[in-house]
Amino acid sequence: MKDIDGKPVNLGRYAGNVVMIVNVASKCGNTPQYAKLQELYDKYKDKGFVVLGFPANNFGMQEPGTEKEIKEFCTTNYKVTFPMFSKVSVKGEDAAPLYKLLTSKEANPKFGGDIEWNFAKFLINRKGEVVARIPARTDPADPMVVQQIEAELAKSP
Repeated sequence: MKDIDGKPVNLGRYAGNVVMIVNVASKCGNTPQYAKLQELYDKYKDKGFVVLGFPANNFGMQEPGTEKEIKEFCTTNYKVTFPMFSKVSVKGEDAAPLYKLLTSKEANPKFGGDIEWNFAKFLINRKGEVVARIPARTDPADPMVVQQIEAELAKSP
């Protein structure tokens, strides 16, 4: 994978953390979720929580910008500091390997299946297992989501 600046990133660097993987877009009704994702990241990052944002243009052409434009939009409008990655596809034959794994019913029988829209969220525990899939329209700060994050953070690494 490459980060938003085009630098290679090994996702193994996040091993041992509780990770929320989110496909994001700048021109979507769900775009204001960036603010809540940033709040979660700020609140829990020192406890081993990280949000990973993956811009995708799969739904309604709602992420048409370049990586530079996406980064500028996120930092200017939402003060995003959590890790952002280069634009990927999250569905279909050209889906990024990470999203093929996350959506595979074989590899992820409980939470697999096609991404329904921008801002679908996967919660990964410290062991690298998917423990929740949060629908695109669900606010990241929903009490049930926060409870899941806190429960995973409470478990020893």
